[in-house]
Amino acid sequence: MDMSPFFFGLYKLVKFAVYPFTWLFVLLGCLTVLVVSPVSPRRLRWIRVLAVSAFLLAFLFGNSVVADTLMGLLERQALPFDSSTAKRFDAIVVLGGGAAGKGTLRPLDELSDLSMKRTICGVDLFAQGFAPRILFSGGDPTIIGSGPKEALEMKRMARRLGVPEEAILIEDQARTTYENALATKRLIGPASILLVTSASHIPRALGSFRKQGLNATPSPCGYTVRNRPGESWRGRLFALLPEVQAFEKSTKATAELVGMLVYWVTGKL
Repeated sequence: MDMSPFFFGLYKLVKFAVYPFTWLFVLLGCLTVLVVSPVSPRRLRWIRVLAVSAFLLAFLFGNSVVADTLMGLLERQALPFDSSTAKRFDAIVVLGGGAAGKGTLRPLDELSDLSMKRTICGVDLFAQGFAPRILFSGGDPTIIGSGPKEALEMKRMARRLGVPEEAILIEDQARTTYENALATKRLIGPASILLVTSASHIPRALGSFRKQGLNATPSPCGYTVRNRPGESWRGRLFALLPEVQAFEKSTKATAELVGMLVYWVTGKL
């Protein structure tokens, strides 16, 4: 069933608990409190423990070896779609990946890079004739206030790329992958679909859609890791050096892996 606004907000809040930066912030916060407090032998021991823990956490999630391994565990499950196949589908389903609202600086609502890439991938498959219609699924995931609906922005982009109005379906209420699957089934029934989303999102998305009885074939879009786990860092002398991009990649992979676990425990996969 769909989540109420309260539980959706709680869900989004709890997600912060799995982010490595949250762990690092908590460690540094506790460390700061101890550093500014009167020193005692016991506090000194805790200062050392927290300082070492913060360093190890930053090092662990901030290097490419770990980041690429974590992301590779997800993306290796997303086999590329064979575009040479003669198989055709009832619909192409493209899942949203975020949209940014307009403001005093940004003049218009915009798709995130993730949503933009997925939209282009879906439109390309449509142009190749793999399905007669394309469904964009994604609502407004804003917790407080309101923001742009991903499906509407993806539709606007698809129209500019040449997809005819009559070939486009939109589902603009879903805020989670599970809700994407439920809403898609409500709209098109147990159809055969070509599911387009990021490679790292394919395992959870595909499991959710198939759980709803949809005959889904994955079409991964946007691999972030070049090689399989264990091969990504070979020959890279500086792979263990800290990188902001590696920390971000580790964060996304950790959140997705935890999301898969939660979906499995709650029976959504």
